[in-house]
Amino acid sequence: MKRIALLLILINALCLPALRAQLVYDYKRTADNYFQQKDYYSAAQYYSKALGTFSVKPGEYRPYQLDKDGKSKQKKLKDYEQVVYRLAESYRMYYDYANAEKWYAEAINFDPAMFPLARFWYGICIRANAKTGADYERALAQLQQFRQQYKGADEYSNRASLEMQNCEFAVEEMKYPPRYEVVKVTGNINQGGANYAPVPVSANTFYFTSSRPDSTLLEKKANPFINTLYVARGNQNAFEANEKLQIPAVKGMEQGAATITPDGNTMFLTRWTVKDGAKQSSIYRSMRSGNSWSEPQPLDATINAAGYNAKEPYVTSDGKYLLFVSDRPGGKGKFDIWYSTIGSGGTLSAPNNMGNTINSVEEESAPFYDPGKQLLIFSTNGRVGFGGHDFFSSKGAFGGWSTPENMGYPLNSAKDDLYYAALSSANALQKGFISSDRESVCCLEIYAVKRRAKMAGGLILDCDNSRPLEGVKITLLDSTHRNTLETQTTDAAGRYAFEIEMNRKYKVLAEKDNYFSKNFNFSSETLSMVDSMMNPTLCLKRFELNKPIVINDIFYDYNKATLRPESRAVLDSLYYLLLDNPKMEIELGAHTDSKGTDAYNLKLSNERAKSCVDYLVGKGIPAGRMISKGYGESRPIAPNTLPNGKDNPEGRQMNRRTEFKVLRN
Repeated sequence: MKRIALLLILINALCLPALRAQLVYDYKRTADNYFQQKDYYSAAQYYSKALGTFSVKPGEYRPYQLDKDGKSKQKKLKDYEQVVYRLAESYRMYYDYANAEKWYAEAINFDPAMFPLARFWYGICIRANAKTGADYERALAQLQQFRQQYKGADEYSNRASLEMQNCEFAVEEMKYPPRYEVVKVTGNINQGGANYAPVPVSANTFYFTSSRPDSTLLEKKANPFINTLYVARGNQNAFEANEKLQIPAVKGMEQGAATITPDGNTMFLTRWTVKDGAKQSSIYRSMRSGNSWSEPQPLDATINAAGYNAKEPYVTSDGKYLLFVSDRPGGKGKFDIWYSTIGSGGTLSAPNNMGNTINSVEEESAPFYDPGKQLLIFSTNGRVGFGGHDFFSSKGAFGGWSTPENMGYPLNSAKDDLYYAALSSANALQKGFISSDRESVCCLEIYAVKRRAKMAGGLILDCDNSRPLEGVKITLLDSTHRNTLETQTTDAAGRYAFEIEMNRKYKVLAEKDNYFSKNFNFSSETLSMVDSMMNPTLCLKRFELNKPIVINDIFYDYNKATLRPESRAVLDSLYYLLLDNPKMEIELGAHTDSKGTDAYNLKLSNERAKSCVDYLVGKGIPAGRMISKGYGESRPIAPNTLPNGKDNPEGRQMNRRTEFKVLRN
């Protein structure tokens, strides 16, 4: 029996390497086939099986072994490298970035000549899994190292540069308190498949697109993951979705990403097919019929350009515009945002591209526009952000837009964030829904969002009577980027209030006809502990064109035009007034008393007025905005002598004055 046992052990020892080699070959060959077919999930399963046949364990790999060991060991190690790298690639290609990061971490130890992109994808995966600023810093370090070592000048070197900017941006942005509350919607709405693009139809109901498994298709052994529209009902952050929307579907075609006109009677939606991995999409229109919808009809070639894609329609809440996404000719690149005006009877104009301010060379997605705030929200992966598709906002109207700004964390994440939907058109930015795959390996899910509103306001008074001043135009500006954020008008109580972000620097400009404008800067850093702040109360001074205003306490050396030091401080107030009113043009006038000859006094007053202008020019006020004029003793405002003929020192003092008057504003 011992001899038989020893013989079996010997046979097993001799056969095991051959059997193991065969398993490696079979698993790897099967995995390679799945990989070529772009079935990355199946490929990952078989690469994992192949990996289990190697004696090399994760973390134990040492590249110098390739130089010291024999050819057989070298071959095994090279096979190991190929399997590990393909495993990492497979996980990444079906968006399992957590597992992909693990195996790219192993692959960066391999020969960079054989796997030149290993460190690039390692950095990308770290970024895609990032939850904190420290995670972005780790990703940045890997991408920087890749950029230093990689010699190619191609899409990877370009993308590495953009991703490095993303990481740097995210590190800084995540230092600020969150601007929004973002919570995954509970209930069964996010169960199975992708769930995205919500379309609110009432306070407690919205439509959305889902690829959740269809039990009827499972019974027929057909692909159960077909995108179509569903109805969700609930409140707050909890919604149930147990029924499909009553709208006809077509076999072999998927549909979703919809929008409804303000009257609730017309729906625009996307329909698409997938053939050989290529997606072809068009926009359709359906009409309400009771509780159901008519058979969707494709829009004509005006919107659905032949041979190109159109998708993700959105109708503005005022019913004036249809926005959509297309790769049709005339765009910036890949998918751009386009818009058409909606005429009477629902006619659509020829579409216009939103322009280079909005569209990038990469992909723009899912536009939303609030007519009240004149604010466009869209997603793109072509701008510096947190990675993937980020939400950006831009102020403006159709025809002109401000530079888009990233909407910050946590509305944006390291993954894809798309399809902003407002809960109420009356206050579109306060509450709504978004779609994101931030917590999913494969698919978009629906999240409820609520803006963390912080307020900053103030009071504007009339300087002459200290009464509230109505109708003052108040402009809020970002003092860092120097762009206008919002404009309001003070109410009857002279008050204004803006929603602002935390830890930002702002400038407020107050303007009213026939009043001198004023502005001030403030920081919202104190709002981390409270919800609102009151800015300093301002008073605006009224003026009339060509009516002189005396500047008190302007003094000159005796019988000279030289300004005394204390006069410069007074003129500084006029300097700041001119800065606050950049279009204003003034005359600076100087007057004397009656002592001395008329000619002397006229000359002296001219020189004194010019001294004031010269001082302001020296401070940076353009000379073209000011003129100087001396009036001598010709325009007294008080008697130089008393009725009895004696000298009147107080009157002379009043006559020795400097004035300015507004010539143009």
